[in-house]
Amino acid sequence: MPEKTTLPRSAMNILPLKERMKILRTHMPELDPSIRSHNFEEVNQGLPPEDALTEATRCIACAKPGCVVQCPVGVKIKDVVELICAGDYLAAAAKMREDNALPAITGRVCPQENQCEGGCVLGKKGAPLAIGNLERFIADFERNSGQLGLPSNAPSTGKSVAIVGSGPAGLSAAGDLIQKGHRVRVFEALHELGGVLVYGIPEFRLPKTIVKGEVDNLRRMGVEFETNVVVGKSVTIDELMQYEHFDAVFVATGAGLPVFLGIPGEHFNGVYSANEFLTRVNLMRAYQVTEYDEPVYDCRDRDVIVVGGGNTAMDAVRTARRLGARTATLVYRRSEAEMPARLEEVHHAQQEGIEFRMLTNPIEFIGDQKGWLTGVRCVRMELDEPGPDGRRRPVEVKGSAFVLPANVVIIGVGTTANPLIQSSTPDLKTTPRNYIVADSQTNRTSKRGVFAGGDIVTGGATVILAMGAGRKAAASIHQFLTTGEW
Repeated sequence: MPEKTTLPRSAMNILPLKERMKILRTHMPELDPSIRSHNFEEVNQGLPPEDALTEATRCIACAKPGCVVQCPVGVKIKDVVELICAGDYLAAAAKMREDNALPAITGRVCPQENQCEGGCVLGKKGAPLAIGNLERFIADFERNSGQLGLPSNAPSTGKSVAIVGSGPAGLSAAGDLIQKGHRVRVFEALHELGGVLVYGIPEFRLPKTIVKGEVDNLRRMGVEFETNVVVGKSVTIDELMQYEHFDAVFVATGAGLPVFLGIPGEHFNGVYSANEFLTRVNLMRAYQVTEYDEPVYDCRDRDVIVVGGGNTAMDAVRTARRLGARTATLVYRRSEAEMPARLEEVHHAQQEGIEFRMLTNPIEFIGDQKGWLTGVRCVRMELDEPGPDGRRRPVEVKGSAFVLPANVVIIGVGTTANPLIQSSTPDLKTTPRNYIVADSQTNRTSKRGVFAGGDIVTGGATVILAMGAGRKAAASIHQFLTTGEW
């Protein structure tokens, strides 16, 4: 790692442009791999103030900042960075929250390298500005200081909005709508708020206290929350509008129905979907092994295989390692270059001793007479010509079958839409795969007053893209509530 340049605070706003461009990107401190692979402490440790100031100084204040263009929620990054350079971190947090209701979360799990940082002009000749690290810094500073840089709300409009789902799309929409002066109530099916942020992302990447803090900030802004409400069963969309008098409904339930491989042996004990595995670990506290009974099949001293190459698969295999797996292996049918997981997560997994078996595809699960998993029959793959999506298509190598020992297999190859709301709302148009049909520009559905966005419309995507959908829906909902036009 090259030695970085550290500047005195007084130089932050007067350093010439050429000198600023010589400053190397500040490295995020990380917990040592030999320690973190055996616990659930957060891997990235956050920037200290002096490093955050140095990093902010690298910004060259573009006249047309590409970082803003490529941010799905449109954060005014240039303004935020200027406030950091001035040392006014609370004002920077308030400016951030005008567009991003969850900065402490997105600063940790957003794929900035493909979004805001991907549009940074510094990246053309070197490392882009560490926008995500700065975002996390101001959110953490705000929380640790006990002072909130919350934006103000407009006067009450007298209108009310029901939001179904407390994941990133729902929370982002809630933050925007409450600022517009509407009453906002979020309904969550589970007993904890945060949706995929709490049940899908492990503690070592996104601590539960961080999610709770961001939800509490929305509460302080006036957002109401209700848990243990399964919309579609406890109450329907029609009942929310007719009897509880909500003027609009935003469906942001995500796509949490697991997808399996459809190969022999998936019924054996020890085979999980990544959704179930991570939910049991995160919501039933398997990561707190000394305080809670083990809510998953014991991984200690067992061979664990995770199938998939995305962030969910990466979360699952790194979690299994921390639960004491003898071997924790990632099996993926393409090469490492094609993996959709974030490069940072791949790097961290490799540091933690995760074994990668690329160009490998399971074809059968093997078990004993008592129904317990003992192994996975796999075949080797090779990459053919690119398919319609531009990715090279994996093709089986004939005669290459072999068996990997396994006591636990976790399948992380994607999810699809849960049909509960759709089945209880007959006039809500859906796709053949049960996703809700919504206009790409307005998020309006086929039902007047009902909007939908995030994974329940697009299929599985990132936290920040779901938040972008929530913001777009909030703008459309506000227009609908103020004009009555549909």
